[in-house]
Amino acid sequence: MSLPRPDAESREFFHLVVPDDPRVQTRPMFGNLAAFVNGNMFAGLFGDRVFARLPAEARDELLACDGAEPFEPMPGRRMGEYVVLPDAWRDEPETVRSWLLRSLRWAAELPLKEKKSRPKGGK
Repeated sequence: MSLPRPDAESREFFHLVVPDDPRVQTRPMFGNLAAFVNGNMFAGLFGDRVFARLPAEARDELLACDGAEPFEPMPGRRMGEYVVLPDAWRDEPETVRSWLLRSLRWAAELPLKEKKSRPKGGK
């Protein structure tokens, strides 16, 4: 199964809506883009769709919006804390940015994600 790839316009949009915060790092992930704070992913771009990681109450609020849906990168592989933002919001970058800011604020409170160490010798 091949993963969707973002086009240049989607990449530009993602960089536009990711909060401007010195703690935020954006980097490629599986051919797409993701935004991290303290090592924790809080938002991403999957093909041309933007998704955000949110606490339960905010997830429910977002899922009540027309066009929002749970993030499922592969059929049957739902990522529980993540929601895909409505496609119609591409014309509303401030709305998208506000949700990503909520996501950033919440994810910044999560414990620092430690890098996994790999055993020597490649095993």
